[in-house]
Amino acid sequence: MIETSRRMKNLKQGVFALLLDKKNELTNQDMDIIDFSVGTPNIPPTDRVMQVISDEVKKPENYIYAIQDSVELTTTVQDWYKVRYGVRLKPEEISTCYGSQEGLNSALLPFIDEGDCVILPDPAYPAFTSAANIVGADIYFLPQREENGYVMDVSEVSEEVANKAKIIIASYPNNPTTAVADDTFYISLIAFAKKYDIFVIHDNAYSELIFDGKVGKSFLAFKGAKDVGVEFNSLSKTYGLAGARIGFYVGNRDFVSILTNFRSNTNFGMFLPIQKAAIEAITQDQSCVKKTCRAYQDRRDVMIESFDKIGWKINKSKGSMFVWAKLPKGYTDSFDFAMKLVEKTGVLVVPGISFGKSGEGYVRFALVASKQRIKEAAKRIGNSKLLRG
Repeated sequence: MIETSRRMKNLKQGVFALLLDKKNELTNQDMDIIDFSVGTPNIPPTDRVMQVISDEVKKPENYIYAIQDSVELTTTVQDWYKVRYGVRLKPEEISTCYGSQEGLNSALLPFIDEGDCVILPDPAYPAFTSAANIVGADIYFLPQREENGYVMDVSEVSEEVANKAKIIIASYPNNPTTAVADDTFYISLIAFAKKYDIFVIHDNAYSELIFDGKVGKSFLAFKGAKDVGVEFNSLSKTYGLAGARIGFYVGNRDFVSILTNFRSNTNFGMFLPIQKAAIEAITQDQSCVKKTCRAYQDRRDVMIESFDKIGWKINKSKGSMFVWAKLPKGYTDSFDFAMKLVEKTGVLVVPGISFGKSGEGYVRFALVASKQRIKEAAKRIGNSKLLRG
């Protein structure tokens, strides 16, 4: 049998693959599964975006290697960031990736050697930890505490760790906690990064999915951000292009140049029809974005109300497409609870421990089911006697 590398020994089976195995097992037993596990958007792109893809894939000239992003796409992203976020970008400060997950998994490779220190939020989107483990980084987990609104507090980082760290990753609106950071966080983050010469990677995949009338911002909109950082953005959730796999990393020109050069060794550029679809998505009538946000907010509201009626009180999500729920009274092990929940009710969620040590005591629901199915999930849980009251 072929021996794996040391790098592979740092990686475990992804939690979503494990949950899919469980889902398939129970489905084969004729159980109807209400799947809240993977944050796969089920709100499709607009008809116009799908039409652009359809038209562009029929053009033979679009099947060449793209090699570089088109000038049209780069210019469009410049305009998008200027209009939407008030951020001025130069062409050399913009590049595409195959969705933010691929970009983030590549982002540390050109910059981090084995043993270098990386600061990650805890709990965190699993791709952050995977990226750090792949390069053999020394990870310092910075808790996202409930008393801080689940937002990292960089003042908790010791001088010793700060002086060692090379990169810090942040992400708001946050997956899984749904937290939204205020201006003071970004100002303190930039000051922290400058003081200790730490580079910031900000994942902004959910900036358009903020609820209750609030408006998302870009990390790059804050003074000095481009000096110390870069931002990843994605069209997956906002525009329903998850399967098309297109995102962007923008900001610090040196980072963008180095990562783009690194990635040129492993790919031949973004498929041209997808570039055209991205252009259409961010230049079309943006009322579709508000409609998508409203749909997720409505699902959140139905979940909070329905679960409250059965005795499971959950705080309202501030943003993203998730609900971060404390375990019901009497439970402490999130993985054990998630397995009992799906086995007894067919409701599949992600155990909080999958996102890091600080995630224990919670489960995450992705708001990817209809309001009717959400109510059905609440009914099943209420009838299951799992809630001990």
